[in-house]
Amino acid sequence: MPSKHRVHLNVYGIRNCDSCRATLKWLDTRNVPFTFHDFRKDGMHADLLREWLASAHAPYLVNRRSATWRQLSDAEKKAIDHDPLPVLLQHPTLIKRPVVTDGQSVLDVGFAPSNLEDYI
Repeated sequence: MPSKHRVHLNVYGIRNCDSCRATLKWLDTRNVPFTFHDFRKDGMHADLLREWLASAHAPYLVNRRSATWRQLSDAEKKAIDHDPLPVLLQHPTLIKRPVVTDGQSVLDVGFAPSNLEDYI
């Protein structure tokens, strides 16, 4: 049976993240084609992160509530406000999860099913 889905999604995060697991389960139950990219296993590419930081979703990318954030030095926390790229590359688990893309642009940061409905 052909898929009715308009797009193959890319989901970026870490496998043991509750929000990532919820997103993957939600996509699975709707038979939405996706590829999961684990920050810990697959790493993070500077060019991709640079694109995300240039998007309208940039303000939502840094998870200031995370355990990773609490472990940063004061200098790293200040650096986030000026140029988050180096700190996020060094600490990819600081990126709010999941980041969902269509391969061209960021569709959602965090998991809000209503934000993805138009893409499935």
